[in-house]
Amino acid sequence: MKLNREEVVHIALLARLGLTETELDRFSEQLSNILENFEVLQQADTTGILPTAQSIPLQNVMKGDEVTPSLTQSQILANAPRREDNFFRVRAVLE
Repeated sequence: MKLNREEVVHIALLARLGLTETELDRFSEQLSNILENFEVLQQADTTGILPTAQSIPLQNVMKGDEVTPSLTQSQILANAPRREDNFFRVRAVLE
């Protein structure tokens, strides 16, 4: 399907694209080529093929929840730059 210049200008307007004259000529040719490729695809026999949104089966890739022992309070505070009793000591951020 060959697009004419007015159709490309209309598409550019819908897409809010400001195209120069050179870009209009270039995109006119490129968009026409894309539409011609779709015309070839439309000729493919798809009878008996069910519509699908996913071509390969999906599987869950989430890791299962497992209970694991946590660190002790002393291990957590071991690398703290400053601590006070059993807590992290941080600078005040509010007055």
